[in-house]
Amino acid sequence: MTQDLATLAREKGIRYFMISYTDLFGAQRAKLVPAAAIADMQKDGAGFAGFATFLDLTPAHPDLFGLPDPSAVIQLPWKKEVAWVPADCVMEDKHVGQAPRVVLKNVMANAAKEGLYVKTGVEAEFFLIDADGTAISDAMDCAAKPCYDQQALMRRYDVIAEICDYMLELGWGPYQNDHEDANGQFEMNWNFDDCLITADRHSFFKFMVRSVAEKHGLRATFMPKPFMGLTGSGCHAHISVWDETGKVNMFYDNKDEMGLSRQGYHFLGGIMKHAESLSAITNPTVNSYKRINAPRTISGATWAPNSVTWTGNNRTHMVRVPGKGRFELRLPDGAANPYLMQAVIVAAGLDGIHSKADPGKRYDIDMYQMGHTVTDAPKLPLNLLDALRNFDADESLKAALGNDFSAAYLKLKRQEWNSYASHLTQWERDHTLDI
Repeated sequence: MTQDLATLAREKGIRYFMISYTDLFGAQRAKLVPAAAIADMQKDGAGFAGFATFLDLTPAHPDLFGLPDPSAVIQLPWKKEVAWVPADCVMEDKHVGQAPRVVLKNVMANAAKEGLYVKTGVEAEFFLIDADGTAISDAMDCAAKPCYDQQALMRRYDVIAEICDYMLELGWGPYQNDHEDANGQFEMNWNFDDCLITADRHSFFKFMVRSVAEKHGLRATFMPKPFMGLTGSGCHAHISVWDETGKVNMFYDNKDEMGLSRQGYHFLGGIMKHAESLSAITNPTVNSYKRINAPRTISGATWAPNSVTWTGNNRTHMVRVPGKGRFELRLPDGAANPYLMQAVIVAAGLDGIHSKADPGKRYDIDMYQMGHTVTDAPKLPLNLLDALRNFDADESLKAALGNDFSAAYLKLKRQEWNSYASHLTQWERDHTLDI
């Protein structure tokens, strides 16, 4: 039920609302609104100049309004006088088709018309680094294989426990936290849910982790590959599709070897079919391709895919099926936009169901050791430009996400690539200065 934010403010002692939307590049934008003004904002939205953020708008465009979704409001556990509320972007009384949360809701609506409701969970990995961003924050965290390192985890207990306590308070159902495979890297897990709820929580989680890290004099980064030689930060997605009651898993088939229904295989087939193009969204930065095409790391494995393959319970492939009735997409990274990542997964899967897509051959080999023997599986893009070209050529995926969004995303991301391509790097000087 939609709740009245002014009443909520009185009941919960909220003084300010942070009306927030996420732009095309994943940056979180907000207006801080006093509770005394929230009634008008709930009705009309908070005003923004859209051109000032990463949306394909000009200074001549009318005001962009962030219309808060009161069903998703979160009172900040570490500053209870403030509440965060995600917003849908509106311009001249119409939803802005390129805005990420709007894109996701549109894709979800298309799935709902067919009685399909996607539930997802995410595994958000991040590094805790020095405030200046130059090194990991724990000089003692230097093991060659630091994954699950008990001492390193406990040296950051104050940060990790504080975040987990907040998730417990919010009712997210957090169930485990660990030190990940890179020095200075951590992962925190909470329960899966409706993909919009997961996207909102993922967005808030990034804000919360950064805020708590800063409180402790540290910096948190979700950058895919902040340190060469160390494992990058992924954001694996666990995916299942349910009926409208939310109680019947449409992916589950106990008679199948992998525990997947025919519909589940078709959804997976859609992910495989569009993998080379959807990577432009699940891996949205120049740096993203330093993770999925990385050489072996200090720990011995990148834990990231480079080919479009799927398997059972085997972490060396792009998709694994770790249990019946769901599968895990290991392609996305920490830079993935929480809303667009969910949207492209649903869109690709839905297309797979429509086209009865075949996911192709299942591989059970160790791709890190035997990947060279696989000659019939597509390779993931080598860089952002290749990914954008693949996405631009994928007419069905672009249409499923919305033409307004697709055109805007391609335009701004090409500008980003051109900026990168025109940048002179130290590598070029090191390898070319004396030629």
